[in-house]
Amino acid sequence: MQLFLIRGLVAIAWAAVFAAASDSVTTGVTVGAAVLVVLYPLIDTVASLIDAHSKPGSARRLLLANAAVSAVAAIALAVAATGSVADVVAVFGAWAAITGAAQLVVALRRRAQFGRQWPMLLAGGGSIIGGVAYLIAAAGGQPRLGMLAVYAATGGADFVIQAGLLARRRRRLATASDPVLSVG
Repeated sequence: MQLFLIRGLVAIAWAAVFAAASDSVTTGVTVGAAVLVVLYPLIDTVASLIDAHSKPGSARRLLLANAAVSAVAAIALAVAATGSVADVVAVFGAWAAITGAAQLVVALRRRAQFGRQWPMLLAGGGSIIGGVAYLIAAAGGQPRLGMLAVYAATGGADFVIQAGLLARRRRRLATASDPVLSVG
């Protein structure tokens, strides 16, 4: 639960800083924007590794695979940042689609253990759709780096909502299992 909250708040903060840093970038990628764009998948890598630490079996393997994909994405984004905005948006889009699919699978598997996972299902599905949209934007026209801030902010909001739902579920379970509190 705390990991979801922290991950969500970090994503929202990243989005705000990135939006400011990338606001006027249209052709090349500034050093500040490049550092931030590489940092985002590294945040995902760390969060996936922390989450995987407490998970058994296939959930753990999927989270470790997600961490590896995010680490590779960080490297690919560092390379892409030496090129054009379109290069960065395309790499970010591919990463978003792949990790979104993994997040969707994890959310579906966790439904039995944690109950409703609709914010994580929405985040995973949104990540897939956003990733495809970024790939399309990179291939045509002139994509803007600021598009990536929207992705991070909405994903961050989904994580914060999920943290709140998990906290509420934990309180309900604690109340139901405490005979003094449930007699009422």
